[in-house]
Amino acid sequence: MVLPDHLHCLWILPPDDAAYAGRRSQKKAQFSRAIPAGERRPISRIAKRERCIWQRRYWEHLVRDEADYQRCLDYIHYNPIKHGHAHRAMDWPHSSFRQWVELGTYRAEWAAPVEIGAMRLQ
Repeated sequence: MVLPDHLHCLWILPPDDAAYAGRRSQKKAQFSRAIPAGERRPISRIAKRERCIWQRRYWEHLVRDEADYQRCLDYIHYNPIKHGHAHRAMDWPHSSFRQWVELGTYRAEWAAPVEIGAMRLQ
């Protein structure tokens, strides 16, 4: 899931591979090189050869079980709605949500607002 100022992802690393931070850095660099530069950068970012696309900090979370995995997936797919970028999970184009719908994990209307007469419930 890619949002304007951050991303969310679930990874399964190969056995005996704990290189999460390095992999995260590589993916962010690949993505950054694929889009045109042009954002204003402070001197501190220029000195470190950083773009102003990503937050510097990150949080990693070790998924404990299947229920935790589902909570993480729900959190990721609800994020564009939470931040006001989409009205429904299905509306955000930079997400794996549609793939999960095709796999049968979600219904297409998951997290869509419910309309009752003139009222809209979220």
